[in-house]
Amino acid sequence: MATTTVPRPRAAGADPAHEAGIPPAAGRRWTVLAAAVAASWALPLLLHALGLDVVLVPVLVLATAGLIRVGGGLLDRLVAAALVLCGAVMALGLVFSLWPWGLAPVPGGGALLTLLSVTGWLARRRPRLPLRLRGSDALVAGTVALVWHHMHHPVAGKSSAERLAYFATAEDRLGHFSYFDGIRHVGGYAFLHQEAARTYMMTPAEAVYPQGSHFLLAWLDALVTSSAGGGSALDATHRYLLYVIGAHALLCGALVWAARWIGGPRLRGWRSAAVCATVAAVAVSGPLAQLVEWGFDSEIFGLLFLALALALLVRPAMGRAEFALTAVAGLVAVAFVYNLYGALVGIAVLAALIVHRRRFAPHRRPLLGVLAAGTLVAGLPSAASVLTKLDVAKTSNLVGPMVIPDRPVFIGCGLLALVAASLPVNRRTGTGRLVLSLVLGTTAVVGGFGVWQKLTVGQYSYYFEKLTAAAFVVALISVGLIGTMLPPAPETSPSKPRRQVGLLLRSSLAAAAALALFGSVQWGVPSGWGHPSAWYDTPMLKWARGEGKNDIAPAADALTGRDLAGVDPPVIALYGDDSYLNLRATFLAQALTHRVGTMVGLYEVFHVKIGGPGPVDEKEYQTSLARLKTAVASCPAPPTVLVGDRGTADRLKQDLSGTPTAAVVYAPLR
Repeated sequence: MATTTVPRPRAAGADPAHEAGIPPAAGRRWTVLAAAVAASWALPLLLHALGLDVVLVPVLVLATAGLIRVGGGLLDRLVAAALVLCGAVMALGLVFSLWPWGLAPVPGGGALLTLLSVTGWLARRRPRLPLRLRGSDALVAGTVALVWHHMHHPVAGKSSAERLAYFATAEDRLGHFSYFDGIRHVGGYAFLHQEAARTYMMTPAEAVYPQGSHFLLAWLDALVTSSAGGGSALDATHRYLLYVIGAHALLCGALVWAARWIGGPRLRGWRSAAVCATVAAVAVSGPLAQLVEWGFDSEIFGLLFLALALALLVRPAMGRAEFALTAVAGLVAVAFVYNLYGALVGIAVLAALIVHRRRFAPHRRPLLGVLAAGTLVAGLPSAASVLTKLDVAKTSNLVGPMVIPDRPVFIGCGLLALVAASLPVNRRTGTGRLVLSLVLGTTAVVGGFGVWQKLTVGQYSYYFEKLTAAAFVVALISVGLIGTMLPPAPETSPSKPRRQVGLLLRSSLAAAAALALFGSVQWGVPSGWGHPSAWYDTPMLKWARGEGKNDIAPAADALTGRDLAGVDPPVIALYGDDSYLNLRATFLAQALTHRVGTMVGLYEVFHVKIGGPGPVDEKEYQTSLARLKTAVASCPAPPTVLVGDRGTADRLKQDLSGTPTAAVVYAPLR
């Protein structure tokens, strides 16, 4: 891994470029800068002309990785570069939101490449990538590939309606899509375009909800589609679901990488395989896959950036400039995406400054200035939401569906990390002290929030479990600290293939043992009672078997079979006697017409239990009719009411005839 060297005192008048090993002729040449800036704009223009703007993503990651000096392996460098790039895109999104080009691929790509070119020129750094790979890289990449395969399998090759049955599994997903769709159309953060954004999302989301992940995906989607416009909503729903599945796969891989990074250079050989496979087993067999099913999209991205930021801060194997860059990028990425987790990154930054105070002493003031400026930028969206419409106390105690992390797993991993950090050998290391600070700090934050909820609402609710998910991430990546407890693995000489074969065999056995112990993988051995192992009953495998699919498929099929472009929004879709089905169908219809914000009384539809085939109880019909009239009256424009049952449609036409603001249309299920 990268080592930090103490710079020698520079003689008066010495050329820093010469002392850095750069020939004087290769210093700050203006011709070099001009050529780099010209290439920074020529490449996006060429890719846009070819419809290949998405190629800018790997180009930007590689260019960032070539300039920073983090870690000693290729994967480590690419991961750090990806975090820096994501943080930069979200921060510069404040500018993109206000300039006239919005999310257009060429201006954004050219600006980012120009920034990298100027930064490299000022720092006198030539792009350089470490080509070193580690055997445990395969476990990180394999985790991502395994999760992607299982999570993508149910939607591969399916029709639009079948894909929508996995997309619209919960109204949270539809809400997140509306934020993404709104940002695509207004060309920037919704809180900077609140009036225009209200058409695309339910108020006050345009002002109060963290929009970092939605902006990042909107920027990515503009590159994928080579267009600044939103395009077809139906196609966008499919791409959005793929982005979320990809983020979930990256989250599981990031947990494995983060644990290995914290373990440091002593974590090699079979020891690295055991730790990485243990983390992978817990990640893929635990409840994280439920985040996709429940539509907790922002939480997925928040946990992803949290894992990367905390790992790089706990073991900052980098120079002072890179530390400041990754700290600010981590603060921005986490706070913009899921501000609830920003406090944990703040704890890690503060602890790193204290633990490594001697290392940062020579440039303390510039470093603190950069971190202070980055903190202000990171807190800008949250401050804007608090100063406008966000009721922090009320929001913190909201109730809703919860994905509950496995208590024994994350408590056990956290206690193991505390034991490891408390050992004398680790108390003398910066990593050990930082892990101890992070685990104790996270415990204090989660515990304090839990006590506050108990005192105010008498129970643990929605956001408490969100915080415990962050604690789960902290505990899981801290498992890597056991690498400092183990004796270093001997270096294997390339000239001794027998040792290499033995190392590969031991690493494979260690990985297999970890997957069996912590992932319930029984490797084809039948269980004692003739039942499948617990591995086949994990949330990820259930999703892969299609059990995440819900009952909205017939309604989705009917909606996708209609020309919704010719239907006047808002749209109320009644396709069953299940009120939750009608809610999701209405929400989906609004999303497919890019008009979620115009259905003001959306949740009134949750109480409408008519529209499906079969007789309807008269009392239930009258109750539903009253709720429907309330929903219709709340609409800013005359809505279209799509009804799947002919008899109900005919009756509603008569009962709503005195309501001039509703048009009832019989829209049968196909």
